[in-house]
Amino acid sequence: MKNSLKFLTVSLVAFAIGLAAGNYAISDVPSNFKVAVVDVQKVVASSSQVKALKDEQKKKGQELAKFIETAKTNLDKEKDAKKKKALEEKYNKEFQAKRDAIAKNYETKLLAIDKNISSVIDKNAQANGYNLVLAKGVVLSGGTDITDAISKEVK
Repeated sequence: MKNSLKFLTVSLVAFAIGLAAGNYAISDVPSNFKVAVVDVQKVVASSSQVKALKDEQKKKGQELAKFIETAKTNLDKEKDAKKKKALEEKYNKEFQAKRDAIAKNYETKLLAIDKNISSVIDKNAQANGYNLVLAKGVVLSGGTDITDAISKEVK
């Protein structure tokens, strides 16, 4: 009985301290503090830059598939085992180089798009006096949704 009473007392004291700390932290927020939310996935999905990048990746994927088919055909034609092995190594190196170049190009363009979207969000937030912009997926309620405005600017 004494142990459960101690536990209850300690729990209530910890709760009271947590409540007081939470209220203290909230008390420093100015009354004119403005929060905006953005559905980043929706912005990315509606971005013409992202659509163009996806189309480019699709074309490059098709080019790689054609390269593989050509390599396979050429390997099937070769009858000499040593020449076939050398040709296979050559095609493997070419394939890896092409794949790495495509991946690097994709990453570079994706980072540029991300930077552009972040810049648009930042400019919009500053222009409209928002102190904080959060992703819509992490906010349960509240905040002004600026997704449509961002989507229009990003296009």
